[in-house]
Amino acid sequence: MSSLALYRRYRPESFAEVIGQEHVTDPLQQALRNNRVNHAYLFSGPRGCGKTTSARILARCLNCEQGPTPTPCGECQSCRDLARNGPGSIDVIEIDAASHGGVDDARDLREKAFFGPASSRYKIYIIDEAHMVTSAGFNALLKVVEEPPEHLKFIFATTEPEKVIGTIRSRTHHYPFRLVPPGTLRDYLGEVCGREGIPVEDGVLPLVVRSGAGSVRDSMSVMDQLLAGAAEDGVTYAMATSLLGYTDGSLLDSVVDAFAAGDGAAAFEVVDRVVEGGNDPRRFVADLLERLRDLVILAAVPDAAEKGLIDAPADVVERMQAQASVFGAAELSRAADLVNAGLTEMRGATSPRLQLELICARVLLPAAYDDERSVQARLDRLERGVTTAAVPAPAPVFTPGPPAPSAPPMGYVPGPDAHTPVAPPPPPPVQAPSQPQAPAPAGSRPGAWPGAAAPGGGSAPGAWPGASAPAPAPVQAPQAPAPTPAPAAPASLGGDTTQVRNLWPQILEAVKNRRRFTWILLSQNAQVAGFDGTTLQLGFLNAGARDNFASSGSEDVLKQALAEQLNVHWKIEAIVDPSGGAAPPPASAAPFGGRPAAPAPAPAPAPAPSFQQAPTPPPPAQAAPAPVQPQSPPPAQAPPPAYTPPAPQPVAPEDDVPEEDDPDLVDSALSGHDLIVRELGATVVEEYTNE
Repeated sequence: MSSLALYRRYRPESFAEVIGQEHVTDPLQQALRNNRVNHAYLFSGPRGCGKTTSARILARCLNCEQGPTPTPCGECQSCRDLARNGPGSIDVIEIDAASHGGVDDARDLREKAFFGPASSRYKIYIIDEAHMVTSAGFNALLKVVEEPPEHLKFIFATTEPEKVIGTIRSRTHHYPFRLVPPGTLRDYLGEVCGREGIPVEDGVLPLVVRSGAGSVRDSMSVMDQLLAGAAEDGVTYAMATSLLGYTDGSLLDSVVDAFAAGDGAAAFEVVDRVVEGGNDPRRFVADLLERLRDLVILAAVPDAAEKGLIDAPADVVERMQAQASVFGAAELSRAADLVNAGLTEMRGATSPRLQLELICARVLLPAAYDDERSVQARLDRLERGVTTAAVPAPAPVFTPGPPAPSAPPMGYVPGPDAHTPVAPPPPPPVQAPSQPQAPAPAGSRPGAWPGAAAPGGGSAPGAWPGASAPAPAPVQAPQAPAPTPAPAAPASLGGDTTQVRNLWPQILEAVKNRRRFTWILLSQNAQVAGFDGTTLQLGFLNAGARDNFASSGSEDVLKQALAEQLNVHWKIEAIVDPSGGAAPPPASAAPFGGRPAAPAPAPAPAPAPSFQQAPTPPPPAQAAPAPVQPQSPPPAQAPPPAYTPPAPQPVAPEDDVPEEDDPDLVDSALSGHDLIVRELGATVVEEYTNE
């Protein structure tokens, strides 16, 4: 194998082989076809982009026996002399202006320039690093460059065209060369590696292109170094990162994931791995900034890889797309700005590790800053449900069981005579009712709340109205009472909207344990509007709340909470319902969100007590309410309408004096039964007085 450097072995020999400079090579080829070649050219551009190579190709095109031509034949003496490994031509003189840029060198060149070529069509001077020629040297060349003989051509090549004096620059055709695009350079390097017969992993070429920074010669030098140290398995990614000093992709993935999760422990662990692994913290910060730049672009342009905005293998692009999706736009931009500012501060820092740790702390703690970017970053974290605090464990699912016989009823506080047996009083004389009176429910106790189930069936003393268990089977002597059936499983709700409404607080609690944003949105803006057994219909107060629910991923959170809490998989339908999904509960629904009671057999119509009649103006206030005596009940009437308190009227300070006929004062003297009937809409089935 040849000992020549890689960039010399593959140096182009025609304009067609020059890559990334079509804006220069195409006009030059057209000028050669038209035979309109100028006497002086100025090629400028970054190092290693093909200036000197293009100057040699132009000289070869001009002196070819079939020329001037854009495609040298490669067979004539001039083409062979100016070939890649040729000896060179006496009529093409290359001068390094870095060592021959004085006025004496310019005078010597001027004297020799007037002699004709030895065997070629033109005598061509290629002056490399032309910006190193002194002002006196350029002034000495000015006359011959301005009016050269017909056989003389000048080609100036420089990386700093502004240092070429204006009188020389104005007499040349200026062609600016550019850096080669990463995609073009990567394909070219892959072709060269294929010719060399050495396998190279996919992630290596982007590192080489990045190291070369758009320069073909620099990239070829780096590739030559990697190929020289390749083993039997070729050039690996680990070998390239360690040799070129770049940060391994796994470290970048780890620190980016730590930023996204707000995990300070993981971020500082990555910093320790960077330092303990012998990596340069400054290079790590530069690589991290490059990664954040790619994430910013991917967040704004999801198909950035297809458009050529990101130069990375397919698996790396896929991983970065996943990382960009968990960041908010403001949070990602803020992190990139902080890393960029930290990289500037690290230049000349005496403790690079400390600077790196401070950068991570700033990115992880947006709450420590009150600027606009930090506030937006905090909002991004709240929207995606990421918090730095520990997330509480989900509450266990409560499964109601049959009540214990010995447990006291909820809300019942035994008095001082709770355990003292009291003889039942004799029944008072009661007039014969006009209609047969319905018997009290089996197992009921005197003075119990209506509808409250006792442990063995019937009503429990002190229970809330409507909180009755399913009606027990009728008891026949001498058989034992039938057991109370267990409550139905939540998954068998059928199409009962009321039961779903009763379970809504438990569902909201499960949502709260998963994502607080969804919990706030549902608890303040949504209610259960309907349920048909498979689809849960949520009514939102306005269209904005509904759209926010649909676009923020809250629907998935609600489905997960339903699956966790009720073990169901319902469809969710969000609608706009300004009423908040409110609907009058059915007769079987229990008030205060309790479980609905099972329908009981319809009793015979019972006479309504006297206090169930339409409310009448109460008597004046008195020390104690008179006991209600049983009377002949009138025909049953409909229960009174729900009480709606009137809106308070403004009262002047001088009028705020209680009078005997003050309505507020009279209302405060209502008996306990009247208050219960008015406030709770209760119905007293039967009353016993203890004397």
